[in-house]
Amino acid sequence: MEVGLIGLGNMGSGMAKSLLHAGHRVTVYNRTRTRAEALTADGAIVAASVADACRPGAVLTMLADDAAVEAAVFANDGILASLSRGGIHVSCSTISVALSDRLAIEHSRAGQHFVSAPVFGRPDAAENARLAVVAAGEKTVVDRCKPLFEALGPKLLVIGEKPSLANVVKLSGNFLIATVLESLGEAIAFARKSGVDASALLDFLTSTLFNAPVFKTYGGLIVEGKHEPAGFALPLGLKDVRLVLQAAELRSVPMPFASLLRDRFITAIARGNEKSDWSVIARVAAEDAGLPAAKTAGA
Repeated sequence: MEVGLIGLGNMGSGMAKSLLHAGHRVTVYNRTRTRAEALTADGAIVAASVADACRPGAVLTMLADDAAVEAAVFANDGILASLSRGGIHVSCSTISVALSDRLAIEHSRAGQHFVSAPVFGRPDAAENARLAVVAAGEKTVVDRCKPLFEALGPKLLVIGEKPSLANVVKLSGNFLIATVLESLGEAIAFARKSGVDASALLDFLTSTLFNAPVFKTYGGLIVEGKHEPAGFALPLGLKDVRLVLQAAELRSVPMPFASLLRDRFITAIARGNEKSDWSVIARVAAEDAGLPAAKTAGA
């Protein structure tokens, strides 16, 4: 399948590689052109503009936030103006429910199709076709996109025909991950200050009660104090928690844990961790307990 891909950060670059390795013809665009050129060795075609990336008739966006997506879509030479009638825009970004609804309306007015397909997984999963995809949109259009989703990973949930339903699922999942980060941070700080070996605790818990990748992956980062380089940067985590709160408020759904998490993320940023992985909120829990930072492996 021929497809464009706009946005080549850690996740977008990995996704491009997975699509290329699955045999798709991928045209890539990024504001920093060197990121696009780095993918030519894998077979990517470098686009000179957003419009060029739209020429295949289907384009994926993997951008940081609402503002970045809006800039790519609504600019004079953006996706909305450049995608052909009948073309498909697939947003893989974690964006607000409100923006997803707006994109669905505007693409429909332009005679185009919009599918929301945010993904779960870190950069290594993106590069090795291990992402989980949540998709929503017109059934026939989602079906046309399935070869792309299957190239990104083994798990696909099609949640409905309203695109923003996929964004609700994505925000719900990221909220739960954030609660895991905070609870792991607090539990490990409690164990460390009580004299329990944090590695032994984590190994026991993740092989019994909490035998799930999210606990193993993030628990390992927290125990080792390995929050740099960021797989998912702290400010992006704060953005997602804010999006959850905004969407929940519109539905009159109180989320007190989300409010607490927002404050913990702000605290972590205020302490100079804005370039760290979002698991760094565990460092806040340790600092609040009067503990020194966990030593990274090999330190």
